[in-house]
Amino acid sequence: MTTPTSASIATPEQAAIDFTQVLADAFTQREDFFAHAKQHNTDCYRVFHGTVEGANGLNIDRYGDAWLVQSFHETLSEQQLAQISQVLIKHGDFPLVYNDRSQKNSRVANNLVNEAQDYAMSEQVMHENGIAFTTKLRHEGQDPLLFLDMRIGREYVRQHSNNKTVLNLFSYTCGIGTAAAVGGAKRVMNVDFSSFALAAGQKNAALNQVDSVCEFVQSDAFPALRQLAGLPVGGRRNQKLPKFPKLAKATFDLVFLDPPRFAKSAFGVVDLINDYQGLFKPAMLTTKPGGTIVCCNNVAKVERQSWLDSLVRCVEKQGRKVTHFEWLDCHQDFPAFDDNHPLKIVALTIN
Repeated sequence: MTTPTSASIATPEQAAIDFTQVLADAFTQREDFFAHAKQHNTDCYRVFHGTVEGANGLNIDRYGDAWLVQSFHETLSEQQLAQISQVLIKHGDFPLVYNDRSQKNSRVANNLVNEAQDYAMSEQVMHENGIAFTTKLRHEGQDPLLFLDMRIGREYVRQHSNNKTVLNLFSYTCGIGTAAAVGGAKRVMNVDFSSFALAAGQKNAALNQVDSVCEFVQSDAFPALRQLAGLPVGGRRNQKLPKFPKLAKATFDLVFLDPPRFAKSAFGVVDLINDYQGLFKPAMLTTKPGGTIVCCNNVAKVERQSWLDSLVRCVEKQGRKVTHFEWLDCHQDFPAFDDNHPLKIVALTIN
């Protein structure tokens, strides 16, 4: 195993944590989950969710044949990394990549050396329910190329996409779109502003031989959505609008909406706390009667029932009706306090 080093000294709070014990407890809690994952050809998942399991801000994931350790509050010491490594090696003698993201904006702050750096920057392939995904644990962005807590969303879309058209908004590396295509979708449109993310999405589609049904649109979500919904493209006050790809009006059987917490562009503001409806309304208008829109909100303080009620009201204001809804709860490898996970996902069927 390749183990990167850290020169820092543990804080008193960190020093009080018995990493050997909390990690051992986490692995014990996940025994059934690991067995299920192996049976279903899944080798990417969370093995330790520190906020709930005893080390706030520390996450440890398996990404294929590698361990990814990330700390978001405090830097780990060499001794702590060694302690963590000793537990992980019992469950797989894989390379270990440590990303210290405890600094401002959660940017990776630590340098890796030699083999660890080479491996972290290399492209690898992992699997989730038999679907192949490209992965790179360090790259020009900050986050790994697949968000593991969204597994339930990819499973839902795969199960409900056969012979359907799918719109995947804020697609990132197109995990949802790839799952839809593998599930038999006849058309998948992935929309994201990042060319880097879409390039990874194209690799994912190619890995699974579904690139023939996948489209990749590099665009701000606001002009893309408004064009698809048949609405005029506008912008924020006094903002000059940059160029954007022209899209024809279209509706889809299944729409997946997974925006970031907050983002601002000349076309509008994404704000999951104060204005989810600003995105939801045009996304809902692109959903065919009898179709389904899957909505995601990753802000912990947003109460899920109130959020759902606001979505239903928005649908009704457009003269439409929610005929069915289903909550999609994260899997066992992402425990939450009182089963109230920060990531909320709901599938709305609307007429």
